[in-house]
Amino acid sequence: MKIGAGIVSIMGVMLLISSAFAGIDAPFPSTGEGETEDSITLSIDFSEPKITYEKGYALITYTDDDMSYLSEEGAPLMPYKTEVLTFPLGTKITDVVVELKGQYTLTLSQKVAPAPAPLPANMQHVHREIWEGGIYQSTGRYPGEWATHTISIGREGDRQVVILSIQMYPVQYAPQENMLHCIGGATIRVSYEVNPSPLPATDAYDLVIIAPEKFSGALAPLITHKESYGIATKLVTLEEIYSGTYFSVQGRDDAEKVKYFIKDAIEEWGIEYVMLVGGRHGGIMEEKWWCPVRYSYLDDGSDEDHFLCDLYFSDIYKYEEGQPVFDDWDSNGNGVFGEWGWRGKDVIDMYPDVYVGRLPCRNTYEVGVMVEKIITYETTASGQSWSKKFVGVGGDTYPDQGDLSYYEGERATEAAFNYLDGFQAEFLWTSTGALTSADDIIQAINEGCGFLHFSGHGNPMSWANHPPEDGDTWIGIDETQFVKLKNKGMYPVCIVGGCHNNQFNISLLNLLDIKNIKTTYYKSTWGPECWGWWLTRKTDGGTIATIANTGYGYGTPGAECLESKGRYMELQFFRSYSEGKDMLGETHASGLTYFLNKFPPLTNQVDSKIVEQWVLFGDPSLKIGGY
Repeated sequence: MKIGAGIVSIMGVMLLISSAFAGIDAPFPSTGEGETEDSITLSIDFSEPKITYEKGYALITYTDDDMSYLSEEGAPLMPYKTEVLTFPLGTKITDVVVELKGQYTLTLSQKVAPAPAPLPANMQHVHREIWEGGIYQSTGRYPGEWATHTISIGREGDRQVVILSIQMYPVQYAPQENMLHCIGGATIRVSYEVNPSPLPATDAYDLVIIAPEKFSGALAPLITHKESYGIATKLVTLEEIYSGTYFSVQGRDDAEKVKYFIKDAIEEWGIEYVMLVGGRHGGIMEEKWWCPVRYSYLDDGSDEDHFLCDLYFSDIYKYEEGQPVFDDWDSNGNGVFGEWGWRGKDVIDMYPDVYVGRLPCRNTYEVGVMVEKIITYETTASGQSWSKKFVGVGGDTYPDQGDLSYYEGERATEAAFNYLDGFQAEFLWTSTGALTSADDIIQAINEGCGFLHFSGHGNPMSWANHPPEDGDTWIGIDETQFVKLKNKGMYPVCIVGGCHNNQFNISLLNLLDIKNIKTTYYKSTWGPECWGWWLTRKTDGGTIATIANTGYGYGTPGAECLESKGRYMELQFFRSYSEGKDMLGETHASGLTYFLNKFPPLTNQVDSKIVEQWVLFGDPSLKIGGY
């Protein structure tokens, strides 16, 4: 179902930019070939901040609904507003100039509250620490700038775009004076050059399936099915990639060779979707994989300094002087990818450029199961009452933290449902007594649903949450209970808030690593397969796709939980779907983009990790709700 892109016209510039924000007062250049220069002016106004005092600290709030907060642990909790502009690929941002309006000061009677540590959703009791970092002893202001911006390459629908994300800080805190320096607004002038797209217009294929030769036969029916619905599909084996059958081979290891191949396929074939097929197949001291994986070495200060990251295969380009350049995720060249820790920091783009999903199949049988489920779903789900049902499963995620009357998992599932028009909801909440055991979850799934949303805690083999204000009781479902799922032909798309539910490197073979046996047992990495994949590849039941974390998930307790961290990420999938994005890979990737727009890349380690580990198990070209 390819549509030739061609060179984006200036009318395309107008449509792209005007869809990103309102209130622009700037002329647009006339249509013409080659380089064209112009600028856009944004005018932003801020109300006066509201200062309240709680638990010995000052809290700064605004009436603006779209205000976000810097959340660097131990640093002052400061508000900011984001404006996002998108331009056609090839646009060069030449300057961003900010002029401040209406500066004034406010004196505080107490210090600005520090940002607390985010809480992992890892089935462990964790106390939320609040402490004052070094900024409170500094003589400068925080943040040190009134505005910052990032320029990235991403994807919008069927085209690559340049994304300019601008963060405006309406207040700066001077800790030694205990004073706020405020502005009433700002005028932002963005200068840019419009150039023809550097990528050729081509539309040979929509979907590329990358798999080992061993799985080719089992995938053949899926290719036929996709073609019958207008999805131009190409199966490329890993053996063909490594031998240079289609494009010259580049890359230091197998994962980088696959990523370079995806880049070539975007530029030569015009692909939008990539399905990686293959999970782990053995290895004790060194893992073996049917399809390559990449670990991101972002160290967030927890006990895991690396984690599985399929975003690596989706983030193909970075922005350099108006041009899309291959992003190898190793900007310092030391062979450690996605690095952010004491050893160094790689500068990476992070925005998805192609829609990627993985079927981490460990054998041909699992490939066959998934092919049958995808075909059944896309050909039978449309028009069925079950496909318009939402099941939300949650409880009191942080029963001893924040506002004790606020049940985070329940509020998250309710907020997710509010994005869905024309759906019926069933909420399995601990506070209402609708969630008392795994049997409640199993019954709801067996009755059929289109979306299934878990919001709580997890590990590689289970998911659970708490009854109200009862941190000692866990109610959920683990892998051993999946045998009871009998929802044949009624497979939901599943979103999971919690830790490690999609950690697809776990294996029974990990028990043979005697040196690390205690860690293996404690972290539940000794199961046959991870929770999210087992749920997805379940024969005659389970889900059609599962989106969850490969590492620690994080959240914020209390009323703020929906505005940041993991709960915010969960909701972006449903926001994306509500906007009409019903191809699974685009729905997933748009959610990542929305998160990055609000919490820019490489500004906070936990926020960046939340994006990098949010992995899709499923067909990225899946039509949600069927044809």
